[in-house]
Amino acid sequence: MIERLVSIPTVSRDSNLGLIETARDYLAGLGVKSRLTYDASKKKANLFATLGEGRKPGIILSGHTDVVPVEGQVWSTDPFVPVTRDGRMYGRGSADMKGFIGTALAMAPKFLAADMDSAMHIALSFDEEVGCIGVRGLIRDLEDIGLKPAGCIVGEPTDMQPVIAHKGMHRFRCCVKGREAHSSYTNRGVNAIEYAAQIVVFIRQLADRMAELEQRDYGFTVPYTTLQTGVIKGGLATNIIPKECEFHFEARTLPGTDAASLYAEIRAFAETLLPSMRKVEPNAAIEFDWVNTSPGLVIEESAAIVQLAAALSGNKGGGKVSYGTEAGLFQKAGIPTVICGPGSIEQAHSPDEFVALEQLAQCEAFLMRLMETPGGTLGA
Repeated sequence: MIERLVSIPTVSRDSNLGLIETARDYLAGLGVKSRLTYDASKKKANLFATLGEGRKPGIILSGHTDVVPVEGQVWSTDPFVPVTRDGRMYGRGSADMKGFIGTALAMAPKFLAADMDSAMHIALSFDEEVGCIGVRGLIRDLEDIGLKPAGCIVGEPTDMQPVIAHKGMHRFRCCVKGREAHSSYTNRGVNAIEYAAQIVVFIRQLADRMAELEQRDYGFTVPYTTLQTGVIKGGLATNIIPKECEFHFEARTLPGTDAASLYAEIRAFAETLLPSMRKVEPNAAIEFDWVNTSPGLVIEESAAIVQLAAALSGNKGGGKVSYGTEAGLFQKAGIPTVICGPGSIEQAHSPDEFVALEQLAQCEAFLMRLMETPGGTLGA
């Protein structure tokens, strides 16, 4: 099943319907109905399926279907032709996170046959890699139909270690608008790149301040809030003063850190640049957009879903990760959520991405124990 999913390219910029429809048809063959919700283009969809209709709501097994691009990476094999060797399965998405999704789907017949009074739910979403976009609609669907699951396990690669916290993710765009002129008359133009550069430097200085002064949380690999600029574009030619420059930046915040205050500080700095810009070009502007935000995850180690994941995995709960996931959105919706899945985040997004077969075996054993737990799930 994992090989089938890896072989379907689902890079975030492209459609995921090949995978979603494969899962839908497979589940339909088991007599399971799937609820699909599409994006505006109808080229992407979420899937939600309940294994055990009529039983009380149980645990969601959640995973995202999209993967990151492979361009510019040097792979030893085709990223979308899974290869198993030396105890590893190689392929884009094998760790992040089709290993978990494939294992959950492969277990569906056993879940259906098990004597559990609580249902199991499978949730597959789109565009997690670009801002946890799809799962928001999936969660709204659950609220609309009044389904209140007992808990959620997000199967991101954690080496099957239960994780109780991740950082918040916040993405922003800034567009600086100046004035074009011949490069030999710099006094007649407003160089949008140079003013954008000042804002980028300020963001870096703010990041350095957080690294130096913010109270540490050493549960995270990076124990402080981070900011960084990831994309920048502007200008037409070296001998033209650039009229526009656009860049994108992000903040990954510790639980309790207010992203809005960081954003406000950056915007306030940008305001100080406008007077000098408008001396030359009255219509000069600096525009910001808060493109996306995904809340961090914080759940107590003593929570029932965490204790369940610890018991099923044989690993103590309490880990924290610096990357973001959909778990914070499930938790915000009132669904107790823990992160636990096969593979390592160190392999995710990398060339020759792989998941160890031993990790998949641990995941399968985890789900078997979940199925065999007295009463079935937390919903019992």
